[in-house]
Amino acid sequence: MASKTRKVLQPQYVGRFQCTGSACEDSCCVGWHVAIDKETYRIYRDCPDMELRLKMGKKVTRNRSTASDTDYAKIKLNDDGGCPFLDQDRMCSVQRKLGEQFLSVTCTTYPRISTTVNGSLEKTLTFSCPEAARLALLNPARMEFDEIEEDNHVRNFINRDPLDTEDKKVAHKPQKYFWELRIFIITLLQDRSYPIWQRLVILGFFCARLSELENGGRVHEIPQAINTYQKRVAEGMYREELQTVPNNLLIQMELLTELISQRMFAGVNHKGFMDCFAEFSSGINHTEEAMVEKLIEGYDSAYTKYYQPFMEQHEHVLENYIVNSIFKNLFPFSGEKNIFDNYAMLIIHYAMIKMLLIGISGFHKENFAIDHVLKTIQSFTKVIEHENTYLAAVFKFIKDNDLNNMPYMAALIKN
Repeated sequence: MASKTRKVLQPQYVGRFQCTGSACEDSCCVGWHVAIDKETYRIYRDCPDMELRLKMGKKVTRNRSTASDTDYAKIKLNDDGGCPFLDQDRMCSVQRKLGEQFLSVTCTTYPRISTTVNGSLEKTLTFSCPEAARLALLNPARMEFDEIEEDNHVRNFINRDPLDTEDKKVAHKPQKYFWELRIFIITLLQDRSYPIWQRLVILGFFCARLSELENGGRVHEIPQAINTYQKRVAEGMYREELQTVPNNLLIQMELLTELISQRMFAGVNHKGFMDCFAEFSSGINHTEEAMVEKLIEGYDSAYTKYYQPFMEQHEHVLENYIVNSIFKNLFPFSGEKNIFDNYAMLIIHYAMIKMLLIGISGFHKENFAIDHVLKTIQSFTKVIEHENTYLAAVFKFIKDNDLNNMPYMAALIKN
């Protein structure tokens, strides 16, 4: 008899997640493209509830340009970006009237994100969901992972190509050593004998070395490189070198403000992120007339007086954010072909969050609190991380301006 369950690897917090429903301060679908899979679309055409069927006929439209079985149709959102199927209690009327089995794969699985490694399922949560962000980010302990049994009937949305480390196609590629790399990288990022910025710089040195080995056709030396870095990190051999890393607030302000402004200019239909950006701007006295020297002065002052003292007690929040990203995206094979390019995109995300939080701390001053951090990361994830078109433009900008190098990344990391 075939097994009725399957094994799933996931961070421990995933097992504690429960949707908070109408109590949630955000909405799953506001401002997004809500995909409807082919099977669900056909079910909606024969919806037994006549009121819902009429609304589905108007609000669920075929995606004829780039249709696939998973993105076969889409929900036409309201003018305010909200889902037309939300009722007066901000609950899904489809689920309430017909049951969860009538939901699309997208609506059923969110905020869960699934990937496949060597034929086995991995699952994590996206922090665009406030409750997922709370569960994962607020835990002061290091993020741990469990292998659980899941019913085969549970629906999952696989958001990227599977990774098979035993495939002959990767026999001479870094992917062959995925597990060794993942274990080392997560262990490094959870080594609290180093502050988070130093862990990220060391990770950059390591990723640069991996790219060098790959480009030189010496992939077989990756296990040796891992052993070397493990020993050096354990013995503190990078500590003296890390102290010489300069900080460059001008680079941070110019690049990151430009990138976030581009996203705002493209249109943001999310009040939480707009609030965060407004508080950031006010916190560093950012105006169109402000001289860059004054902006840097305000930015540095907010960092020293409010951000740094707070984050010294709550650095686990950023650690958990990064480790979750590493696991979710199968880092360092996140999306770009080059390992260091994937590292650069990780740092861009981290640095944009850090910059926003520094400005927001300057806005709230002594009242800067963990709720402000959660709101920033949650809204950033929703507005930035889920926008593939924008992220592609960011990557192109980084490449075109030759910014994907270790000195530049270090300048973004360190304050």
